[in-house]
Amino acid sequence: MIQTSGVVICLGFILGLLFTAVPGGGFWVLGLGTVGAILSIRRRTGKFGQTPENGGSKTKTVPNTWQPPHPRVWLVAGLVGLLATLYFQWRVPQPGEKDISALLDSGNNNQQQLVIVRGEVVSNPRLTRSQRGQFWLAATQLDEVKNEKGPADVPKGVTGKLYVTVPMLQATGLYPGQQIDVTGVLYKPRTASNPGAFDFQKFLQQEGTFAGLTGRQINILDVDEERKWGWWQIRQRIVRSQVRWLGVPEGPLVSAMVLGSKAVDLPYDIRDLFVKAGLAHTLAASGFQTSLVLGLILQLTRRASKGTQFTFGCLGLLIFLSLTGFQPSVLRAVIMGFAALIGLLLKRKVKQFGSLLLAATLLLLVNPLWIWNLGFQLSFLATLGLIVTVPSLVKRLDWLPLAIASLVAVPLAAIIWTLPLQLFVFGVVPAYGLLLNIISTPLIAMISIGGITSAIAALIWPAAGSAVAGVLHFPIDWLIKLVEFFSNLPGNSLAVGSISVWQLLAIYALVILVWLMRWWQQRWWFASFIAIGLVLVPMWHSANTLFRITVLATGAEPVIVIQDRGTVTLINSGDEGTGRFTILPFLQQHGVNQIDWAIASNFHNQESNAWLELLQGLSIKNFYEYSPNPQRTIATQIIQQEVQKQKGIYQPLAPGQTINTGSVITQLINEQLPILQMQIQGQNWLLVGNVKSQEVEQLVKTGNLIRPQVLWCSPQSLKDLVQILQPQVAIASAANLDAKTLSELSKHQTQIFFTRDDGAIQWTPDGQFEAFVQALESKSSIF
Repeated sequence: MIQTSGVVICLGFILGLLFTAVPGGGFWVLGLGTVGAILSIRRRTGKFGQTPENGGSKTKTVPNTWQPPHPRVWLVAGLVGLLATLYFQWRVPQPGEKDISALLDSGNNNQQQLVIVRGEVVSNPRLTRSQRGQFWLAATQLDEVKNEKGPADVPKGVTGKLYVTVPMLQATGLYPGQQIDVTGVLYKPRTASNPGAFDFQKFLQQEGTFAGLTGRQINILDVDEERKWGWWQIRQRIVRSQVRWLGVPEGPLVSAMVLGSKAVDLPYDIRDLFVKAGLAHTLAASGFQTSLVLGLILQLTRRASKGTQFTFGCLGLLIFLSLTGFQPSVLRAVIMGFAALIGLLLKRKVKQFGSLLLAATLLLLVNPLWIWNLGFQLSFLATLGLIVTVPSLVKRLDWLPLAIASLVAVPLAAIIWTLPLQLFVFGVVPAYGLLLNIISTPLIAMISIGGITSAIAALIWPAAGSAVAGVLHFPIDWLIKLVEFFSNLPGNSLAVGSISVWQLLAIYALVILVWLMRWWQQRWWFASFIAIGLVLVPMWHSANTLFRITVLATGAEPVIVIQDRGTVTLINSGDEGTGRFTILPFLQQHGVNQIDWAIASNFHNQESNAWLELLQGLSIKNFYEYSPNPQRTIATQIIQQEVQKQKGIYQPLAPGQTINTGSVITQLINEQLPILQMQIQGQNWLLVGNVKSQEVEQLVKTGNLIRPQVLWCSPQSLKDLVQILQPQVAIASAANLDAKTLSELSKHQTQIFFTRDDGAIQWTPDGQFEAFVQALESKSSIF
């Protein structure tokens, strides 16, 4: 379908987009094209195809089995790559002149000021993890809420798309196309504050959004107007029909396996369960569902003419694409489906690799930002693996029946091509993922076919769709139980640590060599050994040589991770959600599967589920907890049970008790004041809770408290404690201080960090204190 010269030019375009992560990347691609042209000239003139004849100086030309593209093709590919980098920069979303985010940047708008934003709903509401409704709003007008001092300003005309969250009941019943007023507070999205954390600002920017709105109330403006037709109505009809007899979560799960989780509001516990087990791809509409839809249509029209099959096939693909919401993975699959239909109509065999490359190029021409979309990348790589690796795997598994060999080869090929990228992004391997994929494939195929049949029946008669979906009760129940069983097995989610860019490129280079070169194909085991070594050796070296202290940006309570040459100590766990979204991603990024020492100081005397969130993802060997209340709470009892269930040791932390974890000695000063003191390689660290500065000063005068080199305290007591203790470094959670206080603090020689603005603070014995946000900005690419 696509000639060699076209392949080279398409690869040049894709490579140019990938090189946007490198300063001056376009010129690198142009340079590679020039080198390719030079090598092509040398080969075409025979300099790479001559051998000595009879031991003399004369040479004879050896016929080449493969002729490289013409030199000008390489030059064109390099130039296309250069233009691709410029095209990417041109398409990067930028806020317009009247974008609503400009009101936050101007400094004239108080970020806590209540505003009323008018606009049009552009998406169906979804439920967030915090049980709030979320939707996208195309803003058209902004008005500040009137206060006691006088009337508000004249409403401003604005543009831009907003990320809106409101109370769940307020979002119920909203649909795309509605005109509404939302009362709430505007905010500017923040970048990731901790290593491994989700970058909310980057996510919104890729969606063309530069501000968010925390809504409190919604006023619907077009109550009496008739609803505008949209694909969301058909999607809603299918989901309701399948949920009617299957219930929750079985119904939404079947709908997600047909339409994709982005088009269906799937419960987070089920979504997390499938992701943890290594079956996240079953919840993403992609090539599998597209092939089932196309195969079903072609089977039903097998007695019709090729033209009729082509027409109905195209119509079915377009309907499926519209129902799934134009997701990149579905667009890729649909384009490849169109290519297959064209081949069917013309009675020509379609080259799948060329079809995949053409689909990727067309999609990236439409939206070049998709090159950094993880779903697009994984979909492209998994499909590439199915095209180029499955045949060779099936051939090597010829000692198995063909059906079983294919059942093993398909998930194995997808894992080979996607696992390096998953390690780069997440640093976690589902240990039983391959086995679970092999076992669950028949169930997934059965449920998907039944779900598609149910969806078609629901379009005709909802009750018929419900009846068909009801047949899937036992298969979907078996699938959920199977996933739960594998998710609860010991070591299911294995953290090996995030690999670097160079490790990623080296592993993919090995995969490509095994794909293209016969020598490496015969020695695939050697390439596998090198790839595994590229992951494990750096991880082992880092774990056994690294000493680093990280103060995470978590809020009011200090959360500190100490990595001491393979021994990991965690002090405090923060508020609910901190364990799952901050601490776990950080530890997984560094390949940590067990916390050796955990200390809960309970500075604020508040129960938190963060320790339980951590215990669901890894084990704790030694757990010390200080509880100011004499009576043990329910949360404390549950934590103790979970630690002991994992064969860990749970001990209460008594005032004055010393904990020696190796290079770190930790001690709770006394029972009345929440103060934790640590001796770390000759430095004295002091963690001070909500106490009066006079009480700390009294402890210093009586000699019960050593002046620290490093101080952590609340922002309210920062000024007084810096004056009393005079530390070299002081860390506070937020910089909500007035200008006068900040000016007085700047007069001291103490280096001050605010985790809310600076992000996580890291220290190593041979370096200075480093703020994560500043380090991230200094290492950021042009993108």
